[in-house]
Amino acid sequence: MRAGGEADEINRDEKLEELIDRYQSLVFSICYKMTGDYFAAEDLAQETFLSAYEKYSSFDGRHEKAWICRIATNKCLDYLKAAGRRSVPTEDEWFSWQEDTKESPEENYLEQEVREELYQACKELKPPYDEIALDYYYYEMDVGEIAEKRERNVKTVQTQIYRARGMLRKKYGKKEERSA
Repeated sequence: MRAGGEADEINRDEKLEELIDRYQSLVFSICYKMTGDYFAAEDLAQETFLSAYEKYSSFDGRHEKAWICRIATNKCLDYLKAAGRRSVPTEDEWFSWQEDTKESPEENYLEQEVREELYQACKELKPPYDEIALDYYYYEMDVGEIAEKRERNVKTVQTQIYRARGMLRKKYGKKEERSA
């Protein structure tokens, strides 16, 4: 039994190295953006990977990037809460901090990733559905604007959007099947 435990330990060590190699820059940038302190960000990035190492046996292996980003975000939030207890901000500092915390770096990163995936999926559709899908889903134009831009009937644009939606559903459905 001991040999199996050692093999698991080696696999965990290798996985930690992989995680660090793959996500070191991302984790550090999340930590730095959230704290604004280079040295604290270094420490928090290190704590993130240590926590991931400790919790790796309970990790299901799916959505690795989101998982490591969530750990980093939580480490930063804990750090900021503790730092907040140690100091009392002035009224101006508190309000400016409240404005800055609308979206976390993780949310920004994931939103950007989803938008890039949507853009690529739209570009893969055959004409004219590729341009219609980009205008409607990516650039968020309404049907009237698209009809005017393309000099087409509103009903024609609505039909093309409906067909593009079906094509995108098929594409996303196939991606879900492959990743499962």
